[in-house]
Amino acid sequence: MIVLQTTAPSDWAMFFGHFHPVVVHLPIGILMIAAILEYLSRRKGLEALQPAIIPILLWGTAFAIISCIFGWLLSLSGEYDENTLFLHQWMGIGVALTALAAWYIKKHWMSDHTMQKTYYPVLALIVILLTGTGHLGGNMTHGEDYLYAYTPEPFRSLAGLPPRKNAGPKKIENINEALVYQDVVAPIMEQKCWSCHNANKIKGGLRMDKEDLLMKGGEHGAIIKAGNPTESELLKRLLLPAEDEHHMPPKGKTPLTEQEIALVHWWIQNGGGFDKKVAQVKSDEKIKPILAALAGGGLSEENTASGESISAVFQEKVAKPDQNIIKKLNELDVLVMPVAKDQNFLEVNFVNAKNFNFAQINLLSDLTEQVIWLKLSRTQVTDKEMTEIAKMKNLVRLNLEYTQVSDVGIEKLQNMKYLEYINLVNTPITDAGLKKLTTLKGLKRIYCWQTKVTQAGIDALKKALPQVEVDNGWKETPVAENKLTK
Repeated sequence: MIVLQTTAPSDWAMFFGHFHPVVVHLPIGILMIAAILEYLSRRKGLEALQPAIIPILLWGTAFAIISCIFGWLLSLSGEYDENTLFLHQWMGIGVALTALAAWYIKKHWMSDHTMQKTYYPVLALIVILLTGTGHLGGNMTHGEDYLYAYTPEPFRSLAGLPPRKNAGPKKIENINEALVYQDVVAPIMEQKCWSCHNANKIKGGLRMDKEDLLMKGGEHGAIIKAGNPTESELLKRLLLPAEDEHHMPPKGKTPLTEQEIALVHWWIQNGGGFDKKVAQVKSDEKIKPILAALAGGGLSEENTASGESISAVFQEKVAKPDQNIIKKLNELDVLVMPVAKDQNFLEVNFVNAKNFNFAQINLLSDLTEQVIWLKLSRTQVTDKEMTEIAKMKNLVRLNLEYTQVSDVGIEKLQNMKYLEYINLVNTPITDAGLKKLTTLKGLKRIYCWQTKVTQAGIDALKKALPQVEVDNGWKETPVAENKLTK
């Protein structure tokens, strides 16, 4: 049950109430110090700590009382589960009362042997109440599993805790049969939204962990207009600048990535229902690769963190890489790592292979399908080796910074349909080489500072590929406008 106020609390009440999370940490720390000092002062040679305990208990009591007052004011917002709030409030009051009792006994009755026997259980009760009150406070603010959400196995089993959830989008075995909301959208909301809009905390009168309550909306009305994402308050809040006070999630919490917002947009645009399967909903060119990534192993951390679109290469199925080749490359200090779980794509990094003999570049010939990210920065690679590199038809990212690869070598990349990113910093590249990249329709970002590339060359490239961002070291060309709301 949720506490819902019939009349809004005053601004002054909310002003002081919002200091509760700040003030509440003071009695916790102060009273815990008192308990620790009491234990230490009983040890030989540390008796001098005793005089400090009485004033510490007094200050702890004072701040516990202030915290209770601020907490009561905060509860007037009506955003918290009534049952959890009731326990949290009374346990907090219990902390203040037991702290007051401990101070009084310590100050006036410690010479009485009977009262000494009472003092230590009271002190122990303070610690127990502090723990319980903090746990309930964490539940209301961050969710029921806040304190044990990241408990690793096998400790979860030993403690009788349920298996740990993998939050956020994850691999979906049969993407076409998956339910759009339950399997694709809901995991995003669970990870990014539910901590503030759940059964224990209904911020803004909005609860998002239940389908009917999500569609009902909050204190300002519905947040989803089925079939109309641009007029849906949910999308508006997600697309606000991060510094805007109305941006959701609020500052300090992990925002939704571009892919996650695209999935929510797609769901609302197609009716915002709860019973449709992916195969029943039309997918555009932006959504298809994201769904393919979910089917292949989930949205990769790198892509979701950067906000870049998921490459269409993840729709391709490639064979497992030859482990003998990988072993040989590792022996030559070449790092070979998987890119995504349950897929065979690889990242090959020459960062530590400074003395790699590029006469052995043919070792990569057996990995031409699997390599999608090749890092050759600061190596001895030349235009000659670019012929072999051009055979990597699924390459998405290519790092050539601080190498001698010139326009001649760049020309060999013209048929790489998945290439999105190329770093050419401090190479002999010129406007002529940049022009050769205009055939790469999937290209999104180029780094070319400390080269012979001119602004005229960049402008010509942008005319052919308007979506490309070019970083030339002194001025970055404008980022393409976000098309999500168009």
